[in-house]
Amino acid sequence: MSFTLNELALLLIALVVGWLLGLMMSGRGKYRRLYRDEEIAHRSAIKERDAALRERDARIEAANVRIAELERQSGPIGPGTATAVGGAVHGRDDLSRIRGVSQAQEVAMNEAGYHRYSQIAALNAEQEATLEARLGLKPGTIAHEDWRGQARTLDHGDKPGLLGRLTGSA
Repeated sequence: MSFTLNELALLLIALVVGWLLGLMMSGRGKYRRLYRDEEIAHRSAIKERDAALRERDARIEAANVRIAELERQSGPIGPGTATAVGGAVHGRDDLSRIRGVSQAQEVAMNEAGYHRYSQIAALNAEQEATLEARLGLKPGTIAHEDWRGQARTLDHGDKPGLLGRLTGSA
């Protein structure tokens, strides 16, 4: 029996399709089992995620209850607290930008009630002497380093020092 080229091509296609169908069927549900296992793993991961979210929400709610309880238990505001809160609300100037004022001196000045450049600019001689004594400076240091002038410049938003002189803003 002799086959034509078209018949051979059709026979070859039928064999390839049959071979592929045979491979797909030979797994005996292997792919179905793998899909089902993956589906089960996905469901368990979602349950774990939801449990973790519920646990996190419960911790947040417990923390909020504790905060509310502490706020109810807090006593009245003591003396000096209103000044500190007022300074925090209205902000403070960075007094260490004044040449000659260190970070530690800035903290001491804040404790003494000086928070703004305008307060430093408005110092009189008596307040200046008191502040020098509180900071442990030699008498006349504030006047010598011109803290009041620097504070006035900073209060107006100008640039202090050499940069200000070079750019013409101080």
